[in-house]
Amino acid sequence: MLVIAFLSKWYFTPSKARKNLPPSPSKLPIIGNLHQLGSSPHRSLHALAKKHGPLMLLHFGRVPVVVASSADASREIMKTHDLIFANRSKSSVPSILSYNARDIAFSDYGEYWRQIKSIAVLQLLSHKRVQSFRRMREEETDLIIEKIREISCSSSPVVNLSMLLMSLTNGVICRAALGRKHDGEKFKELFANFIELLGVFSVGDYIPWMSWVDHLNGYDARAVKIAAEFDVFLEGVIEEHVERKRQTSGGDDDENKDFVDILLDIQNEKDADFVLDRDTVKALILVIIVSNL
Repeated sequence: MLVIAFLSKWYFTPSKARKNLPPSPSKLPIIGNLHQLGSSPHRSLHALAKKHGPLMLLHFGRVPVVVASSADASREIMKTHDLIFANRSKSSVPSILSYNARDIAFSDYGEYWRQIKSIAVLQLLSHKRVQSFRRMREEETDLIIEKIREISCSSSPVVNLSMLLMSLTNGVICRAALGRKHDGEKFKELFANFIELLGVFSVGDYIPWMSWVDHLNGYDARAVKIAAEFDVFLEGVIEEHVERKRQTSGGDDDENKDFVDILLDIQNEKDADFVLDRDTVKALILVIIVSNL
């Protein structure tokens, strides 16, 4: 039955439509070209592009994927036809982790996405806002320089710059977004688990009727658990800011506000055109932390 369904779909697809598609390597029923990715997908895609050209069509299960491997092909997708390719395909694990895709990275292109992007660009990442964090960046940089000096003066012959630069980034982003550093082991472990889950291969995203595999391997359950733990963490951060604002009667200096303060101010605007709910606030904070660490 599967073979008949596969052949029927191919037979009844207009030949003109097939001719307008980019070149594509042969695919297998059900899995498409997934078997050709191997353990190093970037190398496999490079090898396929050398054979089929800078623009090719692959099928990951039922999901068609256009692969651009040249500057010209990438420009066509990212600039000339950017609106056509603006949306991401739906993925179960990222949706769970991002409050049902309410952040900038995973939400669909549309009015909601334009509104939260506007908040990010004009309110959180404006030139004036970035400049307001200059002193904080300098303080964190001074700390790293001091650590390098201490290590170089010790018996250790090697300075692990990767770890120090990661610490610098963590300090800057957490202070700018959350108001203070969060460098405890629990936070690091939570963040590491979050990043790991974002990179997992979810069978159900590409072959929906095999989504039971994701339940079997525990990815969905782990995603729900990590999402709940991050939600508790972010709720604590928000409540901390709400309490501080209550104690100061909302009189914080604008230059000393972090991203959470700004988002809470927007949320409390009574005549705002766009309603910023609690989950959207948490989703925006989360994507800023994750995308920069």
